[in-house]
Amino acid sequence: MSDGSPPTAPAPAATSPTAARSAVVVGGGLAGITAALALADAGIRVTLLEGRPRLGGLAFSFQRGELTVDNGQHVYLRCCTAYRWFLDRIQGAALAPLQDRLDVPVVDVAKPVGRRLGRLRRDPLPVPLHLGRSLAAYPHLSLAERAAVGRAALALKGLDLADPTLDAQDFGSWLAAHGQSARAIEALWDLVGVATLNAVAGDASLGLAAMVFKTGLLSDPGAADIGWARVPLGELHDRLARKALDSAGVRTEVRTRVTSVSTNDNGGWSVRVPGETLSADAVVLAVPQREAHDLLPSGALDAPERLLEIGTAPILNVHVVYDRKVLARPFLAALGTPVQWVFDRTDASGLRTGQYLALSQSAARDEIDTPVAELRERYLPELERLIPGTRAAEVKDFFVTRERTATFAPAPGVGRLRPGARTKAPGLYLAGAWTATGWPATMESAVRSGVSAADAVLGTLGRPRPRHLFEFEEAA
Repeated sequence: MSDGSPPTAPAPAATSPTAARSAVVVGGGLAGITAALALADAGIRVTLLEGRPRLGGLAFSFQRGELTVDNGQHVYLRCCTAYRWFLDRIQGAALAPLQDRLDVPVVDVAKPVGRRLGRLRRDPLPVPLHLGRSLAAYPHLSLAERAAVGRAALALKGLDLADPTLDAQDFGSWLAAHGQSARAIEALWDLVGVATLNAVAGDASLGLAAMVFKTGLLSDPGAADIGWARVPLGELHDRLARKALDSAGVRTEVRTRVTSVSTNDNGGWSVRVPGETLSADAVVLAVPQREAHDLLPSGALDAPERLLEIGTAPILNVHVVYDRKVLARPFLAALGTPVQWVFDRTDASGLRTGQYLALSQSAARDEIDTPVAELRERYLPELERLIPGTRAAEVKDFFVTRERTATFAPAPGVGRLRPGARTKAPGLYLAGAWTATGWPATMESAVRSGVSAADAVLGTLGRPRPRHLFEFEEAA
């Protein structure tokens, strides 16, 4: 893994006839950007096509007056080695630093004042002792519940992630069978799981949940340290990504919607966009599953209808601008309230006076279509209960962003629906957080899928893997 210093830019691709193999990547989210960079670094001539006016997929920014607003709060963990590689590759790691050590303030507004704050933090000790003191002192669970959590964590650590039967079970039932109370699920397991899986325990695959908790909390002491962008996401996933693509020699076209993908007479591929047909030796479809289904040629997958069976899950983001500073912490998690996680986005947004808070509300199926006025009536009083400083502050702006298909739904059985990078059509590959990466729908999963697709392309075209691309595998 990189030591955090900016990586050396790759040498330009060779231009000899033997090097003139080409690929088209359809989709400019993290999966598509990763695949394009990886292929270009290996000397492939790459064209990246994106229908939106910007890169970044569902992790992007937009302007609202003088504010630069992220569509939603995105975080990653130290164990997200692929996304960390991506940040290094676009020279953006310093703009999205990690905590020195996991530390999550958890406020329970249902408790009396003075007993509301708990913390989930780690000590510099080996697993599982690194969380022992934090769990022992966690005030939001009883002594018996804390002991039961420890026993469940050890049972979870013993699960085999390669066991396909885990995917058919739901996490909530497994937790209940291992002595977890409804309070423990709410105050600990769902506190983490809803934010990472975008589903409550009862709606989540045991396989995906076990992967999250084993990798993030039970693998390495620092695995769950949290990182997030201190700049708008568009600075990373659009501007810096575009700069890296340009430097790598990738032709990037935005506002370019692909209408069809088909084989051509010479055994290659034709990608049709309005006014042009591009030819390529390989194509990577790095688009959402429904769009991939519509573009797949006949016979590319044995059961393409399975892509349409992969459900989606929404995320609602509530944005509030106050006339003064109301929160001293960079973020907090909440219990006893509909509010889940609150982040301070003041500096990143460019706000000069006051404070801008962003509420990230995952698994928001019941609220995703609720009118803004109703959400305002619901959430402003909750923020007053949660953050005392808001009570005397004036709300300067209140708005919401809605991602109705933010992630694939991590429901039991979803694993059998997620395809790998390769299709049955030689030269056609799939990428996206929804493909079979083993991870839930995260930025990490998206980058891993792009790497897998690029690796498959390079294998087909007989090109060696650039060593720097796969350093994150060694660090995992």
